Amino acid sequence: MDFGVTLQTDPPASRIIELTRKAEALGFTHAWTFDSHILWQEPYVIYSQMLAATEHIKVGPMVTNPATRDPSVTASLFATLNDMFGNRTVCGIGRGDSAQRVLGKRPTTLASLEEAMSLIKELAEGRPVQTETGEVQIPWVDDGELEVWMAGYGPKALSLAGRQADGFILQLADPTILEWTVGHVRRAAEEAGRDPDEIKVCVAAPAYVGENVEHQREQCRWFGGMVGNHVSDLVSRYGESGAVPTALTDYIKRREDYDYGHHGRAGNPSTDFVPDEIVDRFCILGTPEQHVEKLSELEELGVDQFNVYLMHDAMDATLDAYGESVIPGLT
Repeated sequence: MDFGVTLQTDPPASRIIELTRKAEALGFTHAWTFDSHILWQEPYVIYSQMLAATEHIKVGPMVTNPATRDPSVTASLFATLNDMFGNRTVCGIGRGDSAQRVLGKRPTTLASLEEAMSLIKELAEGRPVQTETGEVQIPWVDDGELEVWMAGYGPKALSLAGRQADGFILQLADPTILEWTVGHVRRAAEEAGRDPDEIKVCVAAPAYVGENVEHQREQCRWFGGMVGNHVSDLVSRYGESGAVPTALTDYIKRREDYDYGHHGRAGNPSTDFVPDEIVDRFCILGTPEQHVEKLSELEELGVDQFNVYLMHDAMDATLDAYGESVIPGLT
């Protein structure tokens, strides 16, 4: 299993560079950031510094979207970084939540996402694409490589990931939901004539190493609220028809308004509806041994990378614990 870490691009950017360098030294293979240009600083500027300060770690958004950034611009951004630093980027992408909703807009459609995923990968790897005015190709790309990993929860999104994505991102660490989503992705891949084993599986969720589980829960409860935004969309689309497991949808029944001003932050007042049980299921909390135990279960279900959402008051301590105990405990 590989390990990644996701950071918020809060100022100062130097802190993001510092944590990325530390993560690489501790054995992490990927360093990701959120991509919400109003809430946090512009990640692609910071990626250049993250890559310059390290030697091997790969970087990318967790996740970008095709609405706030034109896909051709996104392709050129990745191609430029890869040309400078040697194909060390990954494009995580989804429909867009906070980046869109902060501007009063809805996430984009799956049809737009499907088109964007293809365009970004083709252009970034130097191949031509067809546009309304004819064929377009980035002429200076040489030996470009870019994997496109897609985040999603619902049946239609999972089917798209199976048909097209190089990797599938599940933003929660619940084994039951993981098994359901990965099964759906793999079936869609088989139906599309793809080898399902070639699709990488990334679980992304807060991880907090320590003894005081009650404190850890309060520091990570925000995550249930963030996931709840996507789940609310699923319930609106599918209702309670059984198309989506109740293990994912039941907990949002008490959900009311959501304030994006506190998005992705410990102490988010919009997440009082999230029960302890959901925090425990969706996140990884407790001692290093408890982290290894849950991660072993996820690995058995086919997870290729666990991505630590590092948004709490013990960032350095958790990174250190992973480097010293958790990662060695799984390798």
